[in-house]
Amino acid sequence: MTTTKLIECPRDAMQGLHDFVSTDAKARYINQLLKVGYNVIDFGSFVSPKAIPQMRDTAEVLSKLDLENTNTELLAIVANLRGAIDAACHTEIDYLGYPFSISETFQMRNTNSTIAESLERVKQIQEVCAGNDKKLVIYISMGFGNPYGDQWNVEIVQQWVDHLSAMDIKIMALSDTIGVATPESIEYLFGNLIPPYPDVEFGAHLHSDPNTCYEKIHSAYEAGCRRFDGAIKGFGGCPMASNQLVGNIATENLISYLDAHKISHDVNLLNFKKCCNESLEIFDKFH
Repeated sequence: MTTTKLIECPRDAMQGLHDFVSTDAKARYINQLLKVGYNVIDFGSFVSPKAIPQMRDTAEVLSKLDLENTNTELLAIVANLRGAIDAACHTEIDYLGYPFSISETFQMRNTNSTIAESLERVKQIQEVCAGNDKKLVIYISMGFGNPYGDQWNVEIVQQWVDHLSAMDIKIMALSDTIGVATPESIEYLFGNLIPPYPDVEFGAHLHSDPNTCYEKIHSAYEAGCRRFDGAIKGFGGCPMASNQLVGNIATENLISYLDAHKISHDVNLLNFKKCCNESLEIFDKFH
């Protein structure tokens, strides 16, 4: 039986907070997450501190992580070649994640580049990964639509997946950056993308109102998705996307869905509950 992969995203949960979370608090929280049994933790980003000031201490946080007794791998987000080179210097990091938007407007807002320029960055970052024993995860941002009026349809998504697959990208996460996906669009998109690309691992990085998260998870799973991003208590959202942050799928809802359907995963539930309590110390004062 294939175990469903769970990716915890404290980076996404923290990046939009206005008040700075101390380096020690970040490291303490992520060290607890490393005991849970997640497949991957999206722990930080090597991006401009002016753009995302909350993540300016990612390298220092990394130096404080205890990776001796965990099988969990680490992912860091990068926005350009310089960030990729900085991240690749750290042997502890297994994956670099790059947000590739299929909305021209959001690509410019998020990484200050056009889609054509962004595709060239993907090529450069892929070369950095190949030379430093890293794997590249492409987040197809605005994968389910956008608020800017930029054209979107399944054919456009498939066109960019074709480009990325031809560049030997093996992991792509369809990202609903602002929470506009419906169960129908999720099922349709995954259902049309997974079969033609058997060598690509497709993930779901969904943002959602808590009231609709179960049906969205169900639609992705039924369409063949076996890789899910989440954040404890559904905290997070992209500060570059809109004025109002739409939170991540709550990890506890993901786990609840998997358990209810007797779907295998690697999470230690006792340690997970400890992390839920630990999260209150960081996030409750900000929400």
